[in-house]
Amino acid sequence: MPTDPTRITLQRGDGLIVVDVQNDFLPGGALAVPEGDRVIAPLNRCMALFQARGLPIYVTRDWHPADHCSFRGQGGPWPAHCVQGSPGAAFSPALEAPASAGLISKATDPARENYSDFEGTSLDGQLKAQGVTRLFVGGLATDYCVLNTVRDGLRLGYRVCLLLDAIRAVNVRPDDGDKAIAEMAALGAQLVSSGDIA
Repeated sequence: MPTDPTRITLQRGDGLIVVDVQNDFLPGGALAVPEGDRVIAPLNRCMALFQARGLPIYVTRDWHPADHCSFRGQGGPWPAHCVQGSPGAAFSPALEAPASAGLISKATDPARENYSDFEGTSLDGQLKAQGVTRLFVGGLATDYCVLNTVRDGLRLGYRVCLLLDAIRAVNVRPDDGDKAIAEMAALGAQLVSSGDIA
């Protein structure tokens, strides 16, 4: 799906959300997203741009207890992944998040799954406290945590720019990622690339 060719100038009110670039979602991880490592370079580029302009950056992570309901051992659909304090839950060492970036941990309740970075977290309150009205979103995975974060961001009244070159899908079904992108666009997300940001 093509991006909007309009160049984007960052301004006060913009915020960046970097979704779940954790070792377990990268090649070789417990729940590896195909080509998941390809999101890192464009996200690093975006973080550098946002940092240079003093704009908010948030990095998010799955931070599951060992008995989380989403794990197959507890009857869920996924292999155990991103267990609190484990190497798989750590961010990729190639991810160049600034020290000033906010950290959002989600899905910490063993009895609840949370795909959205907004669900069960303080993210919305933190963004609003900083005057953020437009979100740029990238990370893993397109068809789960990115999709649900974008859905909630739009529902909560933010304008959302989806960074197409900085997302990759699990694709349990081969077209899940494409369907997720189409849904986000239909809901009002603007499809952009990291290279569109001036």
